[in-house]
Amino acid sequence: MVTLIVATTTDPASINPANALLAMPGWDPSPSCLQDMKGFANGGGVRVLLHSRGIVEEDDLDRRWEEATGERVDEVIFLSKHTAVSNRPALTVHPIGIPHLREGEAGPQGGKPGWAAPPSPRIGPWLRHLKKLAQAHNLVPEFEITLEGTHHGPVTHTPTMFLEIGSTDEYWKRQDAAQVIALLVWEGLGLGGGAAVGNWNGEKDKNKVLLGLGGGHYAPRHMDIVLKDGVWVGHLLSGYSLPMEDPNQSKAGTNAKDTKDIGGTWKHSIKAAFEATQSAFPGGEVIAHLDQKSFKSWQKNAITAFLGEQNIKIGKPNDFY
Repeated sequence: MVTLIVATTTDPASINPANALLAMPGWDPSPSCLQDMKGFANGGGVRVLLHSRGIVEEDDLDRRWEEATGERVDEVIFLSKHTAVSNRPALTVHPIGIPHLREGEAGPQGGKPGWAAPPSPRIGPWLRHLKKLAQAHNLVPEFEITLEGTHHGPVTHTPTMFLEIGSTDEYWKRQDAAQVIALLVWEGLGLGGGAAVGNWNGEKDKNKVLLGLGGGHYAPRHMDIVLKDGVWVGHLLSGYSLPMEDPNQSKAGTNAKDTKDIGGTWKHSIKAAFEATQSAFPGGEVIAHLDQKSFKSWQKNAITAFLGEQNIKIGKPNDFY
C-alpha cells in the first residue's frame, strides 16, 4: 500500500512544499506511470506526483495509479494554495467533497455532485502537529492554523486531505511556510524514522470520530474540540453544505418534526459525509457534533430528528476526549 502526495507546478503553495519535501533524504526519481506527471519514491510506501494542471482537476488519481502500477493506494495528500476574502495568512487542513450539490450542478472547484471522499484519519492529529511545527518556526501568530469545512475536488475514493497555504500570492510563495508543510508530511508519515502521526487503529477506548455539522467555513466550534489531544475528526459540513428550505414556506411548520417535508439536499449531504467517514475509520464510532448556535430552532430540530432516524449519535464536546 502506498501514500500519494500530489502537487502541481502551477501553484507555488503546492510545488514549494513538494520541493522542500523532495530535498529531504531518501527520495529517488521513479516512473510516474501516469501521463505528463513526474514521480518520486521514498522507500516502498510513499510516492510524490507532480503535474502541471489545476490541483482539483485530476480526478480518480488513486484508482488510476493502482491500475497503472498495481500498487494499492491507501491515502492521498494534496498540497495547495488557500484563498480567503480576508487575505489572512493561514495554514489549513481539510477533507474534500461536495455532497450538498445535486446531480447536474457544477462544482466551482472540481469534484462530483453528491460525493464526499473518505476523510483522512490524519486530519485531526496533523492539525495539532501542524500547530506545534508552526509555533516552533515562528509562523504563529502571523499565520492562523485552522481546519476548513469539507469542500471541492478532485474526486478520490481513498482517505484524502488537503494541506494548504493561504491566502495571497505573498504567502503562497513563503518558503518558511512551505518548509513547515514539508516537515508536517515528513514527520507525519514517519519518513525520518520517527513514529508516524495519525495512524488509525480503531482502539475501543479511543475510537470516537467527530462528524461536524454546521457553523462557518473554518469550523471554530468543532476545531475547539479537535485541538484536544486524541480527538479524531471526519467530515465537517459547514452551514452552506446543509441547504435546507425554510419550513415557513413548506408544509413542515416551524417545529419541523417531519423531516420529509423540509426540502434541500441537507439529508443527502449528512448521509454521504457520515458514510464516507465510517469507511475511513473502520471500527470507529462516528458521532455528530452540532454547532448549536449556527442553527435556527427549526433547523436544529430537523437535523436532530434526521440523525435519530439514521441512528447517528449526537455528542457533546467531552464525548470526544
